[in-house]
Amino acid sequence: MTRSKYLLPLIGAVLALAGISAAAAAAAPDVPLTIKNQVFQPQTLTIPAGRTVKIMVTNKDSMPAEFESSQFDREVVIPGDSAVPVSVGPLKPGKYRFFNDFHPESTGTLLVTPEHGR
Repeated sequence: MTRSKYLLPLIGAVLALAGISAAAAAAAPDVPLTIKNQVFQPQTLTIPAGRTVKIMVTNKDSMPAEFESSQFDREVVIPGDSAVPVSVGPLKPGKYRFFNDFHPESTGTLLVTPEHGR
């Protein structure tokens, strides 16, 4: 009886930690996006469908830029020489256009791919 008194909480703690680890492993990583010379680099980002992803937009120019998409409803000003996280999703598989509203010829594509096993 004494052993089970200590064993059950220990098993519960291990299972809880395993659940946290599984959730952390399932979380999508941050996706880097750079604006330099008013051009998005890379011009295509790939993210998994059905998940919220943080795109870390770094503006290496001295002038502000805007990360915008009417297709996935985001509009964020990125001040010059700074970085701003932009939360995107969850989205369905497909191609979504984004652009710099301050420099409209600067465009990119967000490629949303189905997750394996879904």
